[in-house]
Amino acid sequence: MAKTMKGPAIFLAQFAGDAAPFSSLPAITKWAAALGYEGVQIPTWDGRLFDLKKAATSKTYCDEVKGICADAGVEITELSTHLQGQLVAVHPAYDAQFDGFAPPQVHNNPKARQAWAVEQMEFGAAASRNFGLSTSVAFCGALAFPYLYPWPQRPAGLIEEAFAELGRRWKPILDKYEDAGVDIGFEIHPGEDVFDGATFEMFLDSVGGHKRCNINYDPSHFLLQQLDYLAFIDIYHERIKAFHVKDAEFNPDGRQGVYSGYQGWVNRAGRFRSLGDGQVDFSGIFSKLAQYDYDSWAVLEWECCLKHPEDGAAEGAPFIANHIIRVTERAFDDFAGGTTDKALLRKMMGI
Repeated sequence: MAKTMKGPAIFLAQFAGDAAPFSSLPAITKWAAALGYEGVQIPTWDGRLFDLKKAATSKTYCDEVKGICADAGVEITELSTHLQGQLVAVHPAYDAQFDGFAPPQVHNNPKARQAWAVEQMEFGAAASRNFGLSTSVAFCGALAFPYLYPWPQRPAGLIEEAFAELGRRWKPILDKYEDAGVDIGFEIHPGEDVFDGATFEMFLDSVGGHKRCNINYDPSHFLLQQLDYLAFIDIYHERIKAFHVKDAEFNPDGRQGVYSGYQGWVNRAGRFRSLGDGQVDFSGIFSKLAQYDYDSWAVLEWECCLKHPEDGAAEGAPFIANHIIRVTERAFDDFAGGTTDKALLRKMMGI
């Protein structure tokens, strides 16, 4: 049976704000639906839109949230626990930087912050189950990322132990997601220990090949690393459970390349762009995903250093809709496909 992906959908995180219509779930979902989106990915850390603990403990609340979305004309695609997942594993070099992702009561207390993050991830499993969702999306955090470039030389075993510890932290969480029947699509992203295919394989090994350890595919992060993001789909398509549709461009020059020289986003060689304004080959991506029967959501994640977010959102829905391939039941020249007429088959073979 041919499978067609769902969409367009939109990740609400980059649009939520204190001003209407971005300050409440009823208003922002109506705004999204009016632009042509059929689904919304909900950031679970934003109290203006959502209460994760309540969703984990109250089916009634989840039914209310689903009702709000249905009234607006959209579905919930996934729950996002990116920020909480980041805090499951934080290298001390990043403590101050990431404290802002957690509530004030656990600031300056890495152990308490991690415990809070683990509980949040477990809430994410229960909430996803209560919504009847099969996939969530998150970050995995980082213990080894400060040692990305091998200078000075890394001590033998440092990276192996970092991934072993990452596995020890995530395996019990993934078991909770297994109990809930929910996959985690980890966004493969610089700043995480899992930032490309090789590191995903290391992470997957560290959790014993856990069936709930999967991928939220976002080609923008791969283009900025100069990774072959189409070949990535060929290799890892069985683990791709979610899809962030985000554009980017990479324009190296005589002054900077992949690392972009500590420049601000506007002046970086590699920068995120609004859909259609960058260099990502979305025709190739949508074709690859259709080839491998990806039938989950295509979700706009908007981040651009130049274009206004509301313009990016308005352009994103038709862009995604125009790229989704309605998969055919059979090839155009498969005129005898599916026949069980033995006489016809014998005649075609001349026997």
